[in-house]
Amino acid sequence: MNILSFDIEEWYIESFLHGRGSDRFKVFDQYLDSILDVLDEQHTQATFFVIGQMALDFPQVVKRINDRGHDIGCHSYQHTWLNTMSRDEVYEDTRQAVDALEQCIGRKVKAYRAPAFSIGKENQWAFEILAKCGIEFDASVFPAAHDFGGFPDFGNQVPTLVKTPAGDIKEFPITISRLLNKEVAFSGGGYFRLFPFWFVNREMKKRDYNICYFHIGDLTPSSKMMSKENYERYYKEPATWLNRRKRHMKTNLGKKTALSKMNRLIRAWRFVSVAQANGLIDWENAPKLIIQ
Repeated sequence: MNILSFDIEEWYIESFLHGRGSDRFKVFDQYLDSILDVLDEQHTQATFFVIGQMALDFPQVVKRINDRGHDIGCHSYQHTWLNTMSRDEVYEDTRQAVDALEQCIGRKVKAYRAPAFSIGKENQWAFEILAKCGIEFDASVFPAAHDFGGFPDFGNQVPTLVKTPAGDIKEFPITISRLLNKEVAFSGGGYFRLFPFWFVNREMKKRDYNICYFHIGDLTPSSKMMSKENYERYYKEPATWLNRRKRHMKTNLGKKTALSKMNRLIRAWRFVSVAQANGLIDWENAPKLIIQ
């Protein structure tokens, strides 16, 4: 089983940082259309985890994805990391995001992914909040250390039933490989841009379960380093020249070939959406995580 997912946030973040006059919106639109065309070509349905604010500020983008037959999942309201929020704040953020997306597309939103995989051991109570907000499927667990989140103690790299007092959440964790004694997510984000296609292909063959995740921002190079003001607004850390330079290099590494590599992967493998994957799993015999 191979799941294909995308995190859709670029339009909102560009507007947040640079206003509504940016010419990068056209670039994002072009890349999105290209992705949707490849998915049509391969008769593939994916899950697109979308920022709730996008439903208000860029509803045409959300509707375009929905109208092409793909699942719309929730990616928080304004891309705030859950491990920086209280329980009440996570509830309000999730409720507001889910409501905005449902109003936009006219159907229930069942899937969720936390920004930066920011559900971990210390805030696993967030699963209960997701259940309270009507979420059934989640893809927030990064079962290793991660810059802004991660859940190294999760223990599984296969679909897992998370049992909470508010109901069950069907968790689809990110798949991880060990390389030079380091755990890396080969099937999405920065590591996908870095690794050659043969390596990603080989790692996927080792497993019966894979989940790939992409951002349009992973595919579109940016020549300008983020300003000090915008860096601190977004990353919430000191905007030293070194920090900004390191982040700029990291976020642009491998972008020139990322789109063609992703398209090659989509054409090489049979992918399903999170909702389609749900029907292929024996949840009765799946691993369990009990949240008290």
